[in-house]
Amino acid sequence: PVQILSVIGGVVKVEETDLKSRVGFLYPIETHNISLFINASREQDSGQYMCTVNVVDDIIRMHKNVGLINLTVLVPPATPTCRLHGNAVVGANVTLSCSSKKGKPSPMYQWQREPPTLQVFFPPAQDRAKGTLQLTNLSLEMSGVYVCRAENQAGSANCSIVLEV
Repeated sequence: PVQILSVIGGVVKVEETDLKSRVGFLYPIETHNISLFINASREQDSGQYMCTVNVVDDIIRMHKNVGLINLTVLVPPATPTCRLHGNAVVGANVTLSCSSKKGKPSPMYQWQREPPTLQVFFPPAQDRAKGTLQLTNLSLEMSGVYVCRAENQAGSANCSIVLEV
């Protein structure tokens, strides 16, 4: 464990960590509420945080003076990359793929064909976890703009690809 903040004899000390300029106590220490804040949170701030309270002349009981909390910093998906795999000719099969380099938790993907021929896709043609869309037995009418949306609890981002059969 790495110490971040401490209060000894009423004096607050912020340790030399990458959190130093972004962390502090939420309330004045006199309130006896030792909640802390982390500003400008980053993915690497994720982890387990421990609060230990030791009162002078108090009996220290094993694990009774310790609080633990797990922090997961969510990261919205980065703008995904859309790709076409295969030859877009009549009667052929192609796969559209979509992937985002960042996102926590891992993004889910949703393909749709844009108007004027709006179309939403479902399994087994679409794999939401892998970001793939399989189009089989291509016809001229399947030409159009296909949009992929990468989404998680922190946000979403899109990319698109033009399919010309």
